[in-house]
Amino acid sequence: MSKQTDYNVVAATKYVANGKRNAMTMDIERIFGENTFGLEEMKSRLPKSVFQSILATIEKGDPIDSNIADTVAIAMKEWAVERGVSHFTHWFQPLTGSTAEKHDSFITPNKGGGAVAQFSGKDLIQGEPDASSFPSGGLRATFEARGYTAWDPTSPAFVIENQNGSYLAIPTAFASWTGEALDHKIPLLRSMQAVDKAARRVLKLFGVKGVHRVMSTVGNEQEYFLVDEEYFYRRPDLINTGRTLFGTKPPKGQELDDHYFGSIPDRVLSCMLETEKELYRLGVPVKTRHNEVAPSQYEIAPIFETSNIAADHQQLTMLTLQRVARKYGLVCLLHEKPFAGVNGSGKHNNWSIATDTGMNLLEPGDTPHDNAQFLFFCAAVLLAVHRHQDLLRAAVASAGNDHRLGANEAPPAIMSVFLGEQLEDVFNQIVKGSTKSSKQGGLLGLGVPALPHLPRHAGDRNRTSPFAFTGNKFEFRAVGSSQTVSMPNVILNVIVAEALDHMAAQLEKKLSGKKKNKQTFDSAVASVISGVIKEAKPIIFEGDNYSEEWHKEAEKRGLLNLRTTVDAFATLVEKKNIGLFEKYEVLNKTEVHSRYETWLEQYATTLNIEAETTLTMARTMIMPAAVDYLNELADTLASASSAGLKLAGVQKMAKSVGGLVDKLHEGIGKLEKAAAHIGGDDALAHAKYMRDKVLPAMAAVRDAADELEKIVPHDTWPLPTYTEILFVK
Repeated sequence: MSKQTDYNVVAATKYVANGKRNAMTMDIERIFGENTFGLEEMKSRLPKSVFQSILATIEKGDPIDSNIADTVAIAMKEWAVERGVSHFTHWFQPLTGSTAEKHDSFITPNKGGGAVAQFSGKDLIQGEPDASSFPSGGLRATFEARGYTAWDPTSPAFVIENQNGSYLAIPTAFASWTGEALDHKIPLLRSMQAVDKAARRVLKLFGVKGVHRVMSTVGNEQEYFLVDEEYFYRRPDLINTGRTLFGTKPPKGQELDDHYFGSIPDRVLSCMLETEKELYRLGVPVKTRHNEVAPSQYEIAPIFETSNIAADHQQLTMLTLQRVARKYGLVCLLHEKPFAGVNGSGKHNNWSIATDTGMNLLEPGDTPHDNAQFLFFCAAVLLAVHRHQDLLRAAVASAGNDHRLGANEAPPAIMSVFLGEQLEDVFNQIVKGSTKSSKQGGLLGLGVPALPHLPRHAGDRNRTSPFAFTGNKFEFRAVGSSQTVSMPNVILNVIVAEALDHMAAQLEKKLSGKKKNKQTFDSAVASVISGVIKEAKPIIFEGDNYSEEWHKEAEKRGLLNLRTTVDAFATLVEKKNIGLFEKYEVLNKTEVHSRYETWLEQYATTLNIEAETTLTMARTMIMPAAVDYLNELADTLASASSAGLKLAGVQKMAKSVGGLVDKLHEGIGKLEKAAAHIGGDDALAHAKYMRDKVLPAMAAVRDAADELEKIVPHDTWPLPTYTEILFVK
């Protein structure tokens, strides 16, 4: 039996031999949020006045009263210690895209030589990590290290457990000593304020009363791969980069469509169940799990939450998936494209806006007036996407996502909106000045031509659209699986806020000086919506976004096609975009430039790591295996020749392998030469060089190696193949 086959048996049977199959209780109502210091816990532990103050901050956005910090800190510490907690950390989200934490003990020495557990309001409200050690795009130098973390009371503190102990994590914002945002949370919170203010301005015009706050809400569908850890550790590319830099397409992939929604393998299901239990305990409302399209690919999705809570919970979901998978001999891959030739992974960002009274502003209502309001907000989203295609593309840009977007598995880099046949028809009728019927039949206007009645979920779905209306929300499907969802939602919030303000100003102007009655108002609303639809019409597309015809049509419409991350990031620092961020006080010019520099540097660094890994694997693993096989063929030919045999087939095989060895050697040389330079002094030049020179050189090395994989014997090939990684469960 070959080495590789022996190894397959080990990988396939390891979990069964060593895995623990303990029955887990899943009383969701009992365990949900038990590891979070949430509202119920605060209500039971805090004085009523303190609880009411915290509640006003969480539900109404009132400023936090620093005078209550000590009281909250004592209650939080007592709750945490009861759960075996010994340390606390300010849990924040720097520009790395992941999370960061520094643990401090509750223990403080006392005069008697002993120790007591202490946690003050100052400890709760503010921390001071080293700001120079995190990406800042030049905002912080090594000699300017001071930075602050600040408690976010709107996101509940939580306990992370380990078999040897546990710690209290306090969600915080991260800012520099000079006040600039160094994280993803601060801009997100600022953008939520922007959309809140703009939406309430519109609701006031519609006569809606009792709304004190409007919140953007998000539900994220997380796709991921689970692979056996034995294979993971035999792939330096997976270890270093999260994706396979080599690997030929397996004989069987996803062609039979048999994996999507299929029966979940036992080991995977066990991993999912424990992951979900841990997330429930952390207050993450996960709802859905299923097999995804590609082999060994899966999905988990929660129900909607406010944007900042959803962003925190998204980070917890990724961390929990990765942590729990290891207990089952698996590794969770969150890269957008771990395997060439099969579908990659995204993170569909389902976005909507809702009031504190429970009204979803992107859901059709039961009355003509409700539907006028819905159409107004829906039109604002269309206008926002049309005017800011570049920012939406930049929000999902990364080296990993470049492999996925537009690859007949994910939306293209061209931003467009799918409305569904009926909703598009209604907007078209408004533009024409009359809305009396729909393509599905039935009266819309009920006697009011400008204000139709809409059935819910009247339209079909378009799985190829990057931005699709799905009944009561817009699904932004272009977000990458490894990305934080904060920046995409920052962009959505701020561009929709601008569109709502623009439309509100138009409506106010049309109503100014006129007698206020229903007919006047309806006419003005219809006029504003009509104007917006005329402007935003190029962004609406109902067809196949994968088709070549759409790319040509999009170009005719003047839509942007920012194919790569470098193209997308270059738009961030354009004057109009900096002006937008500054107008809504989401990011100032310095903060925008810091992200521009940081993300370009991350892109170039990612490709550099991939290039170095490619070279190492090609030189030390693939080339030796190919040469060994070539020597084996040469020895066979020599023996055959001494016996008077020609073995034309072996000669042909040796020639083929020899040619690929030469091709691989040539590719390695070119990649070495390309990777030895950075291509310029600034971040943009460096990123362009990596995209234009290093990435193609990597691809050439891979082409030769993947051809060799098809020829070199399986027991000689040094890497686990796609067939093994994707199908051994």
